[in-house]
Formats: sequence, C-alpha cells, structure tokens
Amino acid sequence: MDFSKIELDVHTHTVASGHAYSSLQEMVKAASGKGLKLLGITEHAPGIPGTCEPIYFRNLHVVPRKMYGIDLMLGAEVNILDSKGTLDMDDKLMATLDLRIAGIHSLCFTPGTKDENTAGMITAIGNPFINIISHPGDGTAELNFEPIVVAAKENHTLLEINNSSLKPIRHKDSARENNLEILRLCKKYDVPVILGSDAHISFDIANYEFLPSLLQETEFPDDLIINTSVDRFKSYLRLK
Repeated sequence: MDFSKIELDVHTHTVASGHAYSSLQEMVKAASGKGLKLLGITEHAPGIPGTCEPIYFRNLHVVPRKMYGIDLMLGAEVNILDSKGTLDMDDKLMATLDLRIAGIHSLCFTPGTKDENTAGMITAIGNPFINIISHPGDGTAELNFEPIVVAAKENHTLLEINNSSLKPIRHKDSARENNLEILRLCKKYDVPVILGSDAHISFDIANYEFLPSLLQETEFPDDLIINTSVDRFKSYLRLK
C-alpha cells in the first residue's frame, strides 16, 4: 500500500466534540497541507458526554464545503446505544448531514450477548442513513465479524480500520487481532474498507501509522482500500 496515494480521511473531530483539540479551520488547513483532497469532520453525537448539542448539527449549513483547496464533508459519529441497534440521532437530523458514521462507545453502550451485539450492529449497518461503521474491531463489544462483513457488503456500508484503536496508550488489547480478522474476511468476500485516523487533533489527520503492518500481514489488496479515490468513495456510498 502506497500511503502517498491517500486522498481522504473522513473520521475526524474538532473541539466541538468536547475532547478534541483543534478548530474546524485548523483541521482543514492541516488536511490541505498533507495533500488530501477530501476531509470529513464527524463530531460525536449527543450520547458522548461533553459533545455538541443537536443545534450544532442543524447549523452546519453555514460552513463552506470547500476551504483551502480541499473538499469538506460535515457529519456525525452517531452512537449505537444497545444490542438492538438503537442510534442516538434521529433520521430527520441525520438526513441533513453530509456523512454519517455509527459506532459503539463504552460511555453510552448497553451490551448484550455476542450474538445480540452483532445483530445490533447489523441493524445499524442496514440503516439507510449510515455510511460507515467506526472501529468495529476495537473490542468495546464482543462481535461476530463474518456476518458483519457480509451485511456491510450487502448494504454498501464501509467498515473502518481505525488507527487510533491500535495506539498502545488506548489499551485495546484485542484490537489488532480483531482488525486482522476483519481484513481477512473483507478480502475473502471482496469488501472494501476505509482507513480512519479518528484524529482528535490536527496533527493526526491521515495518520495511519499502525495500519501498514496489518495490511501487509493479511496481504490486503490495494484496490479494496477506498481512501485512494474520492470518486470511488462517493460512488460506493452513493453520495452526491
């Protein structure tokens, strides 16, 4: 994988999420400086303590979608709240966003059994508003990955291979093996993945430092990594 060909990073957060440290403009400038063509900023939805209120998302129409020579997509990282796949943002608000990511976070997730958690994530994958599942392999919830990969293929929903989850300081002990399993299954079923920095500061945009070893170990095909083409990314998710 030639990481110089990366064109996009769409899972990032600004100070609006409450526990991130760069402004929106700082994030876009950094992305432009790194040669990206597209930046996604997906603030945490209300289930995360300290994040922005719904009015923040309702007012995103005021922000230009092109800055400093880079295209910008603004959205949310919506929380999967339970093993039924309940989300913490309603359809009306999600419909106004450029991009919707859904993920499980320990601060606001009520777990069930492994099979129940898997069913809940599959429900989120099948939600027509959800484009990407964030860090499914981080180990927050026990999951069966094969049916998740199959569901992602059926629904044209991207599964994220999340760099931040693999940082040693995060102590997510199962993240590496889980992500290896996801990559092997995506390779088996010919399902594209998206690499995500999950940047909470501008310096981390397009930082995928822990991912090359996983891609090499699984001999993951370059053409299944969606980050190398903005057009293919938008086409796969059926985005305008």
